[in-house]
Amino acid sequence: MSSTVEPATVEAGAGRPVDPDYPVTPVPRSARKSFVSLSVVLLGFTIFTPTMLAGAALGTAFSFGKLMMVIAAGSAILGAYVAMMGFVGARTGLTTVVMARYSFGTRGPKLASVLLGGTQIGWYGVIIGTIGDLTAQALGWESYAARAAVMIAASILMCITACYGYRGMYWVSLISTPLILALACWVVSRSLDEVGGFSGLVSVEPTTTMTVTLAITTVVGTFVSAGTQAPNWTRFARSGSQAALACMIGFLVGNGLMILFGAIGAITFHEGDFVLVLYNLGLVGWGLVLLFGNLWKSNADTAYAFGVAGAGMFRKPRKTPFVIGGCVVGTVLALTGVHNHLIDYLSLLGTFIPPLGGVIIGDFLCRWRRGIPEDHTPQPVYWRNLAVYAFATFLAWLSAEFEVGIPPLIGIVVAIVLTMGLHRVFAAPRATS
Repeated sequence: MSSTVEPATVEAGAGRPVDPDYPVTPVPRSARKSFVSLSVVLLGFTIFTPTMLAGAALGTAFSFGKLMMVIAAGSAILGAYVAMMGFVGARTGLTTVVMARYSFGTRGPKLASVLLGGTQIGWYGVIIGTIGDLTAQALGWESYAARAAVMIAASILMCITACYGYRGMYWVSLISTPLILALACWVVSRSLDEVGGFSGLVSVEPTTTMTVTLAITTVVGTFVSAGTQAPNWTRFARSGSQAALACMIGFLVGNGLMILFGAIGAITFHEGDFVLVLYNLGLVGWGLVLLFGNLWKSNADTAYAFGVAGAGMFRKPRKTPFVIGGCVVGTVLALTGVHNHLIDYLSLLGTFIPPLGGVIIGDFLCRWRRGIPEDHTPQPVYWRNLAVYAFATFLAWLSAEFEVGIPPLIGIVVAIVLTMGLHRVFAAPRATS
């Protein structure tokens, strides 16, 4: 395969990368990670407490059979989409924002950075706000100052972890994920005891309403922004197939389980957050361990994502300044209560983000399957692909507004099909030297 575009940026006279996570250059083969390492990172990313908030909203709106259908459908769409993005990342060795340069032009990363980095900063704020509120509730703190202090302290810790990059996230994930899964399975067992077993769970009637379309979009929206940035991690994979499988494990299994656990907690304990379920069982200490262990890892991943998005947008070799800046903005959002609008936020993500990845996937299948030539210089703007993104997003939005079809699926499929179709109709954009 031809090597991808730019040589690694090196420090003068040092002969080593400025940033060991290669935020703006292809990850060399010598820096690729094992399948197990990649799976640990991605699974740790999706074993994510706030996802259970979305699951709780679904759990009270559907019968158990329909709930399982919604979770399966949304997780399948999300898993397949992220697997395709992960495959592209492994084959090119590039982040999503840098890949956007070859699909949308040299100004394209600005669109990708604003959409992906901006939404990840929003997610960062949601997580920080969740930490502050739940910690205050567990310890009986009523003052805003106490919650704010927890938010700021937690944000500093997560920011430092993100600055360490892949290595820091791997070790935090390796420690926290098994504990979180063990506790989750134990509480689900207690939940079944609470309602008289599986038959009792199935017999619980819905107490709220939600359309199937909105529910599936919510499931996809939980991680579609982060999933679109899966190449940020899968570019470290040794092969495209390993990347795709690791993505399916993380986003289909991990994310689906978190939504299901949140739904079961809402059904049996009438409580939307898994950590608060632990509090109700008298496990305040374990609840705090789960809270910080889980959200520390997930938010470090989030900070890493908007760090590399910023590096790609401004074509800088270091991600750290953008990690720090994004963490500051996200913490300010948390202090103003962004986490209280989660479902609306997820619905927007499920509509506007998937078409971006769809264009990148379609463009890769048409033009870059054999690699990106070393002498290829992207044009300033590929208007055709930008138009495809705009049209696919518009159709996804119409789908959400009129509750026809599944918005994220429509956005992805339309973007891929139109990108490939127009490539066949018109001559592919030529490289300029």
